[in-house]
Parts: sequence; C-alpha cells; structure tokens
Amino acid sequence: MDKRYLRSIRLLSECMQLFEQASARKVRQFGLTHSQFDIIATLGNTSGMTCKKLGERTLMTKGTLTGVLDRLEEKGLIQRERGADDRRQLFVRLSNSGEQTFAEVFPQVVENGKQRFTSYTADDYQTLEDALLKLKQHLEQDQR
Repeated sequence: MDKRYLRSIRLLSECMQLFEQASARKVRQFGLTHSQFDIIATLGNTSGMTCKKLGERTLMTKGTLTGVLDRLEEKGLIQRERGADDRRQLFVRLSNSGEQTFAEVFPQVVENGKQRFTSYTADDYQTLEDALLKLKQHLEQDQR
C-alpha cells in the first residue's frame, strides 16, 4: 500500500508540474510570469478585491504578492487603492490595460490547457473528476 500511495502522489505531482510548465510557456509568450498571470486571471471578471483576499485566492505569500503586484503596477495592468472605510486595507483591480490583457490572454491560456486533454472522453473526465473529488474530500477531512 505504501508504494501505491507514493506512486500515486508522485504521478499527481508530476502531472501538475507538467501542466503548469506548459501553461507558463504560453503565459511567457505574452510577457508575463506565471504569478502575474495568476493575479490577472484571479482579478479578471471581478470589480477587484483586497490584497488579503487576492493572496488567499492565489495562494501567494504576502511578500511574493507585493512584489508581483509592484511589477504589474509598473506595467500598468493593475491599480491599487486604499479602502474608503479602512485606509489600512489595500484594494486591487485590473486597469483598462489589464482588462484588455485578461480578455486577450486568458482565453488563449485556457485553450492551450484544453489541448492537453484532447484525447479525453466524457467518461475519462468523469473518472478523473471522481478520483480528484474523493481525494479532495479526504484531504478536507484532515483540516477539521
């Protein structure tokens, strides 16, 4: 059983790494890093969010998030504003240029990812989703 567990975890990790590498190659074609794209994708189709919420959604540490936001602001893709009610709160949203970048880049990155699954049937997707959902539920139980 230990070997099966280790093999499964290794395969899951390798798949995620390979998928992220392919995604990162596509994102780099647009002059963005994977982290920058993650923020743009997270902010896309929203009116923006606090830095805290953005960090939670992207799973970036505060230090990493600040640096990535600095670079996105330098590129003119985001705007940061202090909260009206709480000046300590920092609100981040896409600029007009950021919205245009999201509209151009996001669909292409999604399509690029979709290409990795061209041989998948509806049954393949269902099997994969069932297995991942089961794993997620087991992992969430550990959080309680």
